[in-house]
Amino acid sequence: MASLTSSLSSLSLHSHTSSAAASSRFSLLPASKFTFSLAAARPRALILAAAKCKPSDDIDTSFFDNVNPEEEVPFNPPEPPEGFVAPPSFDEGPMESEDEIAAAYEELYGPAYSGVSVLGNDIYVMDSKIKRDTGFGSKAKKEKVKDGFEERVVQVRRVTKVVKGGKQLRFRAVVVVGDKKGNVGVGVGKAKEVIAAVQKSAVNARRNIITVPLTKYLTFPHRADGDYGAAKVMLRPASPGTGVIAGGAVRIVLEMAGVENALGKQLGSNNALNNARATVTAVLKMKQFREVAEERGIPMEELWK
Repeated sequence: MASLTSSLSSLSLHSHTSSAAASSRFSLLPASKFTFSLAAARPRALILAAAKCKPSDDIDTSFFDNVNPEEEVPFNPPEPPEGFVAPPSFDEGPMESEDEIAAAYEELYGPAYSGVSVLGNDIYVMDSKIKRDTGFGSKAKKEKVKDGFEERVVQVRRVTKVVKGGKQLRFRAVVVVGDKKGNVGVGVGKAKEVIAAVQKSAVNARRNIITVPLTKYLTFPHRADGDYGAAKVMLRPASPGTGVIAGGAVRIVLEMAGVENALGKQLGSNNALNNARATVTAVLKMKQFREVAEERGIPMEELWK
């Protein structure tokens, strides 16, 4: 405590101003004749800073001796010069029309979604472009991919998955795509909505495209059998004019492949997905006559001898 008292007493402030003037008012400006005496133990940097802050005797501060800070001073603006014309007020003058305001807004921020364009932009065309590119503001179906393949929905089922918190309801769709020129594919997809499930299954079917061997009568070159799981499918060629005599998923696969004359029979399970895949398995076993002739190394005319 004694050391703290001695350190505080080492710094003394001496004022040469009159005590009456100091007690009567408080001025924010520094006094003209304040001097500081620092102890010899203070650092040299503080002594130099105090020397720089010492006010100069050339500044006249006698104007502030008679100023009362609590007194209200009236504001007297200067007189305007001769010939001075005040600028017009913001509220004066003619008001802008709605077309002018809309044109200025459209120039800054683009056309508004009101169906009316001041600068000649077609709002409805812009809306359709935005909806098609981003899908914003609409729940319309996405445009189908124009790649020459047609889509046919074979089956849509509601499936559930049991989890810890309960059951998750989803939809499973089986879709067959084909160009009716010998290319066909079977796909399956699951989603929370039917439309999304069909779209996913169509994408999956396009990834599994196969080529169906066809003769000039648009039928199979020979008979074939295929199975997938518990489903078994029997395919037989038919004479022109017979048509596709088959049922279920087998008929859809053959029609999307472009087969016009064929016989098909489901011998096992009635599962649509397995029967469709069994049909694909049977088609993959088929070969054209020229392929068999090349494998045997003989002319194609000798195949029937």
